[in-house]
Amino acid sequence: MIVIIDYGAGNTRSVMNALDRLGSVYELTDNPSRILAADKVIFPGVGHANHAMNSLNQRNLIDVIGVVKQPLLGICVGMQLLFDSSEEGNTQCLGIIEGTVSKFNEDKVIVPQMGWNTNTMSNNNLFDGLQEKAYFYSVHSYKVDVSDYTIATSFYETEYSSAVQFNNFYGVQFHPEKSSKQGQLILKNFLEL
Repeated sequence: MIVIIDYGAGNTRSVMNALDRLGSVYELTDNPSRILAADKVIFPGVGHANHAMNSLNQRNLIDVIGVVKQPLLGICVGMQLLFDSSEEGNTQCLGIIEGTVSKFNEDKVIVPQMGWNTNTMSNNNLFDGLQEKAYFYSVHSYKVDVSDYTIATSFYETEYSSAVQFNNFYGVQFHPEKSSKQGQLILKNFLEL
């Protein structure tokens, strides 16, 4: 069973639609036992980091996410929340992956970055069947710097992490659920991990 974490994230419906297109069986839930019993966990996210952390806290999900043992995929804000902290609202995040989420420089680029952008992929099972460079759809004002956890990069003002992995925790800054065939392949690969 695939579980989508339900904490009021804005892109939940589009993630569900993408899983429907793949013929996947899934459940949208904030029930800790259901999340921990799932085969795969999708952690979606659109919006403000501080609001998202408050919502997770209200639903008693902060500690639950930290102990997930199965593959978990964070999408957009869901990826950013895996890190230690975010400049957005000076937010303390989940602290699963070491690093800080910072804002793009509004003096240099239009914020948010919105639209299709090239991503350079490493050799990772999440990207099976994709070219080394692939286009994905992004909407975000904040970024994660390139680090040892980076498995894909993109460029907007500066090179940043467009995908990360730490143990069973994966994250993508772009929206696979809105990225046509390439995005569907990312989701399919994740479900097959």
